[in-house]
Amino acid sequence: QVQLVESGGGLVQAGGSLRLSCAASGRTFNMNALGWFRQAPGKEREFVTAISWTGGYTAYASSLKGRFTISRDNAKNTVYLEMNSLKPEDTAVYYCAAGNSISANEGSYPFWGQGTLVTVSS
Repeated sequence: QVQLVESGGGLVQAGGSLRLSCAASGRTFNMNALGWFRQAPGKEREFVTAISWTGGYTAYASSLKGRFTISRDNAKNTVYLEMNSLKPEDTAVYYCAAGNSISANEGSYPFWGQGTLVTVSS
């Protein structure tokens, strides 16, 4: 099992920035990729970005590339999501997920965190 704990969510004004963290523990050797997904109120959960645990490969939702950046710190077993130029439509619960490979399909990630709420005010 892999345990994931997100942190860093909160309330921010439009145009502001936030950095989310996802700390992984447990059988992390089973984890080759970490992804971020988000679910806005009344909407389906959607892919945001993902990063490989080795090699530094990344993938982004095309609509978010340029504003969001994913990075990792292998020594801390932590992945970060830097979000800039935030918009009210970025308001969502952001989830961290761990899986075997980078994918935009949430079914590829068997391990999930509890989510952290990001609210962007206009």
